[in-house]
Amino acid sequence: MPNDEYAEVRRLAAQVARDVYGPVAEEMDVNRTPVSREQRMQLGELGFLGIAHPEEYGGSGAPLAQALVVVEEFAKVCRPAAFQIFEANTGPAQVVNHLGTEEQKRRWLPAIISGERTMAVGISEPDAGSAATDMRTTAKVTNGTVVVNGNKRWISNGGEADQYVVYCRLSDAPGAKGIGAVVVDKGAPGFSFGASERLMGFRGIPSADLYFDNVEVPESNIIVPAGGFGRLFGVFSIERMGNTTMSLAIGQAALDRTLKYVEEREQFGKPLIEFQSIQVMVADMVLQVEAARLLRDQAAASVDARGMPDALKVSLAKCTANEMAKRVTDLAMQIHGGNGYTEEYGIERLHRDAHGWAIAGGTPTMQRIRIVSEVLGRKFDQRR
Repeated sequence: MPNDEYAEVRRLAAQVARDVYGPVAEEMDVNRTPVSREQRMQLGELGFLGIAHPEEYGGSGAPLAQALVVVEEFAKVCRPAAFQIFEANTGPAQVVNHLGTEEQKRRWLPAIISGERTMAVGISEPDAGSAATDMRTTAKVTNGTVVVNGNKRWISNGGEADQYVVYCRLSDAPGAKGIGAVVVDKGAPGFSFGASERLMGFRGIPSADLYFDNVEVPESNIIVPAGGFGRLFGVFSIERMGNTTMSLAIGQAALDRTLKYVEEREQFGKPLIEFQSIQVMVADMVLQVEAARLLRDQAAASVDARGMPDALKVSLAKCTANEMAKRVTDLAMQIHGGNGYTEEYGIERLHRDAHGWAIAGGTPTMQRIRIVSEVLGRKFDQRR
């Protein structure tokens, strides 16, 4: 993405993020406070929640790359706010956009785009994280009703979101063949949540288990029937683009803060940047951030006419950006010394969040396996 391609959108997003969410970002982290409904509605009014959705449902009909620009600017300042934009443009709402029926799109997308409602996704389970095809949650269809039973783990926005795209077994077929997805509304009888997890990072982005005990939803809530796991994970590549951008923003924010710090902070009578060892560390930070940005932009440019990015390019970008964010924030902490270990400078918050995004959406290890699979054109059985 050329720097000036979405310059006005970037400027507006950066201004709102800085002026509205910057002052409350630390408080959200310290108190683990999520974005309020009023704040989310404001994001909707500004058009940030529907950038990558069609105009007929209330969106802007813009390319995914434009949504990523907005996610990036918000994520530099306030990850909980960025997460709302991320979920709406690159998260489960894209499952509805790409795989839902016309009736489902009109039923669910406008409320998400306006900020009135939120949608989360339930994939991982206690015994099925990276091995997603081992999931056990079931959804049995009887006389027009779907009965859901099971447990989902590590669900971002769990307990806060209004609706959940639940990956589950819609048939008895083994492995991926039996998996599809159904939308379950918060408040449905038998649908409950575990306690909010106290995570190292992701504060202000709630995470909780989902429990389904004979939860009944209409058959019209099936968004992908059994055998649709491949289609679901095809759309999941869009979510991984959002994840990549969150990591990129964290690395860029750490670099920006460090550049300012090394020119202002003095030791032995001169600015830190005058020391060659600091120059080398800063150069490494720049190299890693720019490499991640180029791979992210390459993946964004690969989006085809269906709105789907190339899977190999996405895995290359996510793996690189996830690991970059951890390394660059660590270097930033070293350069800041004791100051980097305090909450005041915000480096430790960036470092904590960097580790969370590297786990979410498929770890770097799983991305490496996907990279080899795509390069060789074959699948590997991880159970051997």
